[in-house]
Amino acid sequence: MRKRLSMRKLNMRTKHRWAVLRNMVTSLIYHERIMTTTARAKELRRVAEHMITYAKAGDLHNRRLAARVVREPAAVVKLFGILGPRYTDRSGGYTRIMKLGVPRRGDSADMCYIEYVDREGELRKAKPGSAATPEQASKYSSEFLEELD
Repeated sequence: MRKRLSMRKLNMRTKHRWAVLRNMVTSLIYHERIMTTTARAKELRRVAEHMITYAKAGDLHNRRLAARVVREPAAVVKLFGILGPRYTDRSGGYTRIMKLGVPRRGDSADMCYIEYVDREGELRKAKPGSAATPEQASKYSSEFLEELD
């Protein structure tokens, strides 16, 4: 029976799993898009979105909470200086997971990209949220229909 377990085990012990997730969230903050396995990306999404939530608050307490997880001080500076202000109007859904069609060579693991939305050079544009005005929604639908033609 599952009993509401909080995380996937990822075939690692707890300390190793948290070390991997901390390293991956630091890399995601630096590069804003990384390629990993789908199971790791789904767990990384939870940690990465918590970091953005801390950065949106922006106070000293949240900075120290984020510094517990993020490995390098320069990544914390980028998190609070660039990524936090970028998502002030967005209430969740800061990351996107896009699956690749090709499995990893060697063990045939499902691979995907995980990236922050609303950034330059993203692979796919973010859909407007529920807070979008009707004008923005119609603009998005017309752009989408033009891309299909």
